[in-house]
Amino acid sequence: MFQSFESTTSPETGAARLKDLREQLKKEGFDGFLIPRADAHQGEYVTDRDNRLAWLTGFTGSAGFCAALHDSAGVFIDGRYTLQAQTQVDLECFTPVSWPSTQLAEWLMEALPDGGKISFDPWLHTLSEIEKLRADLSKSLIELIPTDNFVDRIWADQPGRPSNPAFVYPKELAGVCDETKRTQIANVLKEAGHSCAILTQPDAICWLLNIRGADIPRVPIVQAFAIIHANGEIDLISDPEKFTDLGIDPNITLHRWDAFEDILITLSAPVRIDKTNTPIAVTDCLHTNGIAIAFDTDPCSLPKACKNETELAGAVQAHIRDGAAVCEFLAWLDAQSDPTKLTEIDIVKKLEGCRQDTGALKEISFDTICGSGPNGAIVHYRVNYDSNRTLQKNEVLLVDSGGQYLDGTTDITRTIAIGNAPKEAVHNATLVLKGMIAISLLRFPKGLSGKDIDALARAPLWAEGKDFDHGTGHGVGSYLSVHEGPQRISKASTVPLRVGMIVSNEPGYYKIDAYGIRIENLIYVKSASPMNGADDRDMMEFHTLTLIPFDKTMIEVDLLSNQEREWLNKYHQRVWNTLKDLTTDDTKIWLKNACLPL
Repeated sequence: MFQSFESTTSPETGAARLKDLREQLKKEGFDGFLIPRADAHQGEYVTDRDNRLAWLTGFTGSAGFCAALHDSAGVFIDGRYTLQAQTQVDLECFTPVSWPSTQLAEWLMEALPDGGKISFDPWLHTLSEIEKLRADLSKSLIELIPTDNFVDRIWADQPGRPSNPAFVYPKELAGVCDETKRTQIANVLKEAGHSCAILTQPDAICWLLNIRGADIPRVPIVQAFAIIHANGEIDLISDPEKFTDLGIDPNITLHRWDAFEDILITLSAPVRIDKTNTPIAVTDCLHTNGIAIAFDTDPCSLPKACKNETELAGAVQAHIRDGAAVCEFLAWLDAQSDPTKLTEIDIVKKLEGCRQDTGALKEISFDTICGSGPNGAIVHYRVNYDSNRTLQKNEVLLVDSGGQYLDGTTDITRTIAIGNAPKEAVHNATLVLKGMIAISLLRFPKGLSGKDIDALARAPLWAEGKDFDHGTGHGVGSYLSVHEGPQRISKASTVPLRVGMIVSNEPGYYKIDAYGIRIENLIYVKSASPMNGADDRDMMEFHTLTLIPFDKTMIEVDLLSNQEREWLNKYHQRVWNTLKDLTTDDTKIWLKNACLPL
């Protein structure tokens, strides 16, 4: 099993650890310390060593931060984690704070009306973060001061850095050799007049160099920093031992972690920096040494996001393989004579086993979210032995899962009725389905971004005064992170959608203490075929990668328009045609019934 069900944190430890932290702050004359859920690379997933937020507070969500003061400690979380935070932290010590509706600056100014000194680790916060916070605090007497990490001081058994070896990701899967990618990025730098670019995100570095690793569970990356120069040469900062088996490339120079700052001060200007993902420690080092900075986006970000034909072909094959595996699981679940004998952990184990049976699974792409009944309303619920719940008749089961295969990364959610789901849940699930179909059917002009189409997925819910507190979609990598930028479908995403970008399409609805509904397919952007009588303009559309039936007992058919019903029937026909010869005989019988037209 890749997934573990042990409870990694406990609310009971928070009080003592917070006390130790406050003693360190008093000793150094500070009024508070900021603890983000971040590492120096600003990735969504972090190693155990870097999960300081969870160690201190007990909160294990993938986004959030804590502001620890002498008399209060706020844990700032978005709407996905409201319920989770309330169950994971000691509410006597930590106060969950709804973010971004409550901004950190206003919370600090209310807590410290006479001002104070707030410390932060400059390797864990980006320049854009600190610039914004300083601007928001400009009318107060609160100072932000970079220091070493106070949590690390008190974390006696903090794990070490991961040291797993890197491996080559072959051109047959990447589609383009790493030399070509390096030349492409170097040309971008030369055209912009930049001498080099500092790369801080491991997935971008892995994409650029056609390597993968195992430094973080669920994400096949190598932790590293890199500097790509306008001549195509690379300085790679990591543990050199990780790359021993990869051979020697004369254009790549390996350095140890502690050499990074020494390298920075030797760089020629201007140095390209993406202020949204570069630690402020890096920019401070350059400024201190008088090295000019050119602020721009990570030059690897868009090329990585726009998958080439080989990567898209790999994604198609990965989703066919994954779809057949998930259908084996769904057929097994449907065949259970008494599902109330099953627990959420049983479900997770069976699903992972079905993926393992493909013989191609390298990892799961994230810990499976398997929420039955009220647990489904916790958007990013992770079952453990303490929370494990037995399935109940006539309720709803939400299963969000994915796999890492060499040829692609998958992410799929289905909401399943256990027995006869409540009519209200079926109604709301149909509204969610209508929103997902709206995105699936969309044709849109080139240049639109995720914020321009996000409302389509919400409109059926909005019509009844309902909504969901997460984005509609996130980008997905090619045997990289299941959450990849810069593309998203959300209210805030301004990055234009481009051909080859893979995004999720996953509206939802969550009723606290009752059930959760989410339906998710992965889709990619493609050029739309021309239409008679259309304007002379470039149009785009989506192609659906995920091939898994929807639970038709969770659909209120009369709510669907003819167009929506036609889309669903065609989708199910495609699922059947593609997967019918890839499943066991019993699953094939189940699949045929699951794909019958409405």
